[in-house]
Amino acid sequence: MREDIPTASRVKDTGIRALYALPNRWQAWIDVEVALAQAQAEVGMIPAEAAAAIADKAQLQLMDSARITEGFERTGHPLVPLVWELSRLVGDPHGGWVHWGATTQNIVESGDLLVIRKVHQVLRDLIRDTLLSMADLAERGADMPMAGRTHGQHAVPITFGYKVATWIDQLMRHLDRMDDLKPRLFCAVLGGAAGTFASLGKDGPLVQQKMAERLGMTAVTNPSRAILDTLAENVTLLGLLAGTGSRIGREIYDLMKTEFGEVEEPVPPGTVGSSTMPQKRNPKLAQDVVALAAEIRSQIPLALEAVQTEHEADRTTSLMMQTAEEQASVAAGDMLVRIATIMRDLKLHPERMRRNIDLSGGLIMAEAVMLQLGKTIGRQHAHDAVYDAAQESAIQSRSFAELLAEDPRVNEHLGSEEIEKLLDPTVYTGLCADIAREAAARVRQRYA
Repeated sequence: MREDIPTASRVKDTGIRALYALPNRWQAWIDVEVALAQAQAEVGMIPAEAAAAIADKAQLQLMDSARITEGFERTGHPLVPLVWELSRLVGDPHGGWVHWGATTQNIVESGDLLVIRKVHQVLRDLIRDTLLSMADLAERGADMPMAGRTHGQHAVPITFGYKVATWIDQLMRHLDRMDDLKPRLFCAVLGGAAGTFASLGKDGPLVQQKMAERLGMTAVTNPSRAILDTLAENVTLLGLLAGTGSRIGREIYDLMKTEFGEVEEPVPPGTVGSSTMPQKRNPKLAQDVVALAAEIRSQIPLALEAVQTEHEADRTTSLMMQTAEEQASVAAGDMLVRIATIMRDLKLHPERMRRNIDLSGGLIMAEAVMLQLGKTIGRQHAHDAVYDAAQESAIQSRSFAELLAEDPRVNEHLGSEEIEKLLDPTVYTGLCADIAREAAARVRQRYA
């Protein structure tokens, strides 16, 4: 969400904005310059004394910010003024070895990956916290019957814990996807102007490997500056995460509607829902989640456009990718911190869940009646009999139980007492409770 919009949601800042702040990115780029110099010194490409001198001065707080700012304004270049300032600090005779054989995108892309790696850790921690809260919630609602809904209509009974288990299942897979992406995403690049190693010679691949190792990464297999698919994959992964986030946010939003009243997100004392309607207890966090999730997904087309780099490099696509990565990452953090807050303090209203199950007068149990009746007259004949009673009940607002009991196709095999038992929704939740508890156990086994 935009920084100038007050959240009023009372949630903490994730710190991701600060990671993308320019001074932090500058320091990451400087760290890559150090790793580059050290790798080059290790293979004898530059003097070891030069690498040591560069490392000694490679701290942003030592640099003249006014000089750097003036350089950016004069050159319009995103990196050169930093290189100049670092070279100036290092001084003669070693300052001339700063940025040896590299091109701007090598430094910026590798440095930004250091930032993204920290962002991933923040996101992972938020997902982990969310999952642990979900585990508690799944257990709390494991035996709590509620209406299962398909196509917006009552289907069969479920339990609230089962619903939470579906969220757990998706979030755990997103963490797996983040792990799977690591070896493809966190790869340092050092190929020079067109990715050919021309400026680094035959030792270029070795320098790239050693630089990557110093940064805690692997090296790319091809240092072409036109290859951006792994960065796009990261944005797409965040989009998948946003799809799950939006599903959760919309579900909480719907279940909080006055007509449902089955759950309520945390509404701290003093929270104002409306300037003119004092009664409002609005689903602010859930609405934030849905809006943020849409913002994340909107970055996917931009990232995919950025994959289409022209020739050997194109600043246009680099800028597009940088925008997509930053906006998707910031919004993902904001979305997850809200989901974590909801899951930790979500209020459940089992009495409303139970009351809502009964809204259809037992129609939610039509499948159970059909299956029991089908044991004696066959499934299709049973379906026809139950269908007729269900449709008449819905159209004429008559008792489903009475209509069943009046039908000779039914009453020859099921008595009124047995029909009443079959219409009890609390005994027809299947394995919902088991699924909920198993999901909670998986979370704790992996993340507790």
